[in-house]
Order: sequence, then structure tokens, then C-alpha cells
Amino acid sequence: MKVAVDTHLCIGSGTCALTAPAVFDTDPEEAVVVVLEPEPPPEQYEAVRSAVLHCPAAVISLLE
Repeated sequence: MKVAVDTHLCIGSGTCALTAPAVFDTDPEEAVVVVLEPEPPPEQYEAVRSAVLHCPAAVISLLE
């Protein structure tokens, strides 16, 4: 699995960082998502999929 994010459309809600904190964070200066693990380990897959589903701006995509 690879995680991709369109930071230009990110609204900085932080939902992804709350849902999958090992994979996502929020840049405090830019107020956008930061991908910490672009290729997360399998034990993070469920949390990443949940982050994708709950992203209010729908800017996270997965390549599986």
C-alpha cells in the first residue's frame, strides 16, 4: 500500500492524524497533512483506510 495526498486541497482538519497517527501528522505552520509513512506497514492498513473514508476533503488516496 502507498499513501498519496493532495496537499493543495487539504483543509487541515487533522482527522487523518487522529485516525492514523503513525502514518499522518499535521504541519502546524501550513495547516495541511504530512504523510509520515508513505508505505505503511500492514498493521496500519485498517487505520489508513479509515482515515481515507473520514477525510472531509477527500484528498487521501491509496495505491494497493
